[in-house]
Parts: sequence; structure tokens; C-alpha cells
Amino acid sequence: MNTQRIVGIVLLIIGIALLFTGLHASNSLGDQAHNLVFGRYTEATAFYIFGGGAIALIGLLMAVIPGRVR
Repeated sequence: MNTQRIVGIVLLIIGIALLFTGLHASNSLGDQAHNLVFGRYTEATAFYIFGGGAIALIGLLMAVIPGRVR
């Protein structure tokens, strides 16, 4: 297994963890109140959701798409 695939798997795991953390935080009482008043989630929650999704996608692509062969 090459290093690109290993890094991709690690990024995928980290991204999924951040995504679930953001989804869990969006159900908190404070975030629900912020969403009710301002119509959007807090910046931290949005970072966890969108950042986690982006990192997971990058990790998935790194793990699936083969790198250059030397």
C-alpha cells in the first residue's frame, strides 16, 4: 500500500469524524437557538460540516485514484 492511499484513508476518517461532530453539534440547544434567531448555524458548526465533508471527499479521492507509478 503506497503512502498516498494511507494518507487518503487517514483524511477520510478525520473528515467523517468532523462531519459527524458537526451534525451532532447542530442538534444542540445553543445551535438550535442560534438557527432560530439568525436563520443559520454557528460558524463552528458550519466549519465542521462543510470542512469535514470536503476533507472526507479529498481523502476518498486520494484513496481510490491511483497515484503516479515510479
